[in-house]
Amino acid sequence: MSDMSGSGVFSGEVPGGGPGAADDPVLARVALGLDGVQAAQRGRTAQARESFERLWEALGERDVFHRCVLAHYLADLQDDPRAELEWDRRALAAADSLTVERAQTYESALQVRAFYPSLHLNLASDHLKLGEPDQARDQLERAVVSLDALPEDEYSAGIRAAVDELRQRLR
Repeated sequence: MSDMSGSGVFSGEVPGGGPGAADDPVLARVALGLDGVQAAQRGRTAQARESFERLWEALGERDVFHRCVLAHYLADLQDDPRAELEWDRRALAAADSLTVERAQTYESALQVRAFYPSLHLNLASDHLKLGEPDQARDQLERAVVSLDALPEDEYSAGIRAAVDELRQRLR
């Protein structure tokens, strides 16, 4: 359920990975992120995965906001449903450790609670792909419970529609 457009993912950092990026850790991370987004947009899944996995390592444990976003993207790039589940679990774990204050350093109106409908929806979908309908229902229920955190916008409408669609498939 991720948007691979790249807009806003690395806000607050200097864009581009031109000369000197390798010498500047922030620019090097931005370059990896941009490489990953561009590769994903061009359908080069393996290249996008590689760039994002390198960025994952470069971010370190403390940057939970970016790790949450990145794991969410990486899950969508997996060929193996078990690997997709693992990345979605990492995204959820990062969100669970993300404080409101940390999230709002990137966007003052950002609410961590609004991450949960999509994160749980993805986990429900993963479990369904793996033939685990009970776990899928559990995650879908968590998504439903957290829907009230979403604003009324086009993205949120898409999440709500996907929840309804998955609910129908699980009946």
